[in-house]
Amino acid sequence: MRKFLVNAAVAAVIGLTGLAGAATTASAESVIFEFGSPQGVQYRDYDRDWRRDRPRWDGERRGRCDPWLAVEKARDRGLRRAHVANVARRQVVVEGRRHGDRQAIIFANVRGCPVIGRW
Repeated sequence: MRKFLVNAAVAAVIGLTGLAGAATTASAESVIFEFGSPQGVQYRDYDRDWRRDRPRWDGERRGRCDPWLAVEKARDRGLRRAHVANVARRQVVVEGRRHGDRQAIIFANVRGCPVIGRW
């Protein structure tokens, strides 16, 4: 019975705030409901914007494979004299030598530079 009453109270609060949305605007991040306390449903409103406190990243390079990281990963996999041969939209190709033969390792152009192929 208590769970039913709590759910009904929450539905009523959500319904009333939905109707009053034209008068006041509150973002979803600024409203917090707490359940389980002895007083019942608690409501707090925060005006602080959490997006302002986060560090800003360059939008174009976010989540891309840096060529220097691809070269380092190729050297860790045994490629000597490794150099970047091509940087495309979806892949980064690093060429070098291994056991005297020319080889290339293809990395995906996403964060972390995962290996997607070898020649």
